[in-house]
Amino acid sequence: MKQNRAFMRLETLFLTRLLGGLAVCMVVVAAYFGGATSAQAQEATFRQAVAQAAAGDADLVAFYSARDFDGIWANDRKRRDALLAAFAEAGNHGLPMGRYDAQAAIDALRNSDSPAARGRAEVALSRLFLQYARDIQTGILVPSRIDSNIHRDVPYRSRLATIQAFEKSSPEGFLRALPPAAPEYARLLREKLALERVLANGGWGPGVENRKLAAGDTGPAVAALRNRLITMGYLARTASQTYDAEMISAVQQFQLAHGLNPDGTAGPSTLAEMNVEPAARLQSLIVAMERERWINRPRGERHIWVNLADFSAQIIDNDKVTFATRSIIGATAPDRASPEFSDVMEFMVINPSWYVPRSIITKEYLPMLQNNPNAVNQLILTDSRGQRVNRSEINFRAYTAANFPFSMREPPSQGNALGLVKFMFPNKYNIYLHDTPTKNLFQRETRAFSHGCIRLNDPFDFAYELLSRQVSDPEAFFQAHLRTGRERRVDLQQPVPVHLVYRTAYTKPDGRTQFRRDIYGRDARIWRALAREGVAVRAIRG
Repeated sequence: MKQNRAFMRLETLFLTRLLGGLAVCMVVVAAYFGGATSAQAQEATFRQAVAQAAAGDADLVAFYSARDFDGIWANDRKRRDALLAAFAEAGNHGLPMGRYDAQAAIDALRNSDSPAARGRAEVALSRLFLQYARDIQTGILVPSRIDSNIHRDVPYRSRLATIQAFEKSSPEGFLRALPPAAPEYARLLREKLALERVLANGGWGPGVENRKLAAGDTGPAVAALRNRLITMGYLARTASQTYDAEMISAVQQFQLAHGLNPDGTAGPSTLAEMNVEPAARLQSLIVAMERERWINRPRGERHIWVNLADFSAQIIDNDKVTFATRSIIGATAPDRASPEFSDVMEFMVINPSWYVPRSIITKEYLPMLQNNPNAVNQLILTDSRGQRVNRSEINFRAYTAANFPFSMREPPSQGNALGLVKFMFPNKYNIYLHDTPTKNLFQRETRAFSHGCIRLNDPFDFAYELLSRQVSDPEAFFQAHLRTGRERRVDLQQPVPVHLVYRTAYTKPDGRTQFRRDIYGRDARIWRALAREGVAVRAIRG
């Protein structure tokens, strides 16, 4: 079947080129035998050059052959000017400016006496347009090539449909509509431009000595902290050199905006974040904009947004957060880090059993059982038929990770590893959201402890919010099933899209831009890849 499809594509491309070539030949022949004027002969040469330059690009061949290889740029200055204006703004979007150098093609169209050169320039502009359209709509990079845990189904647009729609549209309006329409993208863009102006004006000034500063302290280090807070916009201008109530409040606001414990004390972690320079924050913003392009499709009027870097899970309705809770994510080891992907939540399970993943069985529990057959005795061993196995009859030392034949299950209980409820969006990564009996970990500032799944601090309230659209009293409904102690699946009448994302920079519609630490190192890898493509941090005045 794949071979047949490939053959059909080759056949279509061959016929398209053949018919296009015939069309050009007919123009040339008509010009020659029909006593064509010099202008007609030049037009024929131009079209032939367009056909030749487009060869090898099936989309451009299809586009130009449908219009008898007539140009869309050569005789349309308004369209060319609109494209140049869009390219001039590419840096605003964190795109590589050098990638869209159209001036040579524009000059060839304006000044060349050679129809062939003008034809080649025509196609060159179309190629640049299509490159820009793809970059600004769906990103420069291929996510999975940057990190194997980023599983993004990037919504690439058809190149042929894109240039066909452009040709029929207002050039300025079409180009203006290419970037993602999500409000978050527009807010990131505004913050990027504002921070570029800060960088042009000297940044945030000198850093702060990295030693603990607290209420009542005085001296040069406190003055440096004061100045830094003022230039960053967290503290009104003041001459005070004492760590007073105003400075405590400013430090707390800074801590909240950077995912730190808001205790008002400038300890090592707070000062480390405060000493990050604007250029590094700009890198985070540019990476966030690239990530927005990868997910440039409707997210769902109601959707669940899990920001791994923020250790949070939210329910969002029409761009407004209607529920939020803390989360615990996968540990930083490569085989435990939580992946990024999108899916659809279909149901929840109250009083769930935990079916232990094989990787955990063989890596963690088998060694324990080899030392003590009664270890992890809350777990039930089952054979390939699902029948319970008596541990006392098994020689665990006879097995390895490769040949261990048993499964393990933890029945519903208060101490179950999944807690008392799990939220399912079936996926090949075996990732879901769930409760947990280890509540104390939610008080930690950095919460990367799981095997990859997402633990919720307020799972019952999360369930109530999801059920509120299908039952009149969601709390009573949930608690009634919980009290039975029996496993119960509850389908969501309206499944909810789920997006597991990783944003070290993000905005709040009515608050400060937020920055988080890159605990998985993913954004650093993305930035390095963007830099290799020519993306650069810049400073702008104005």
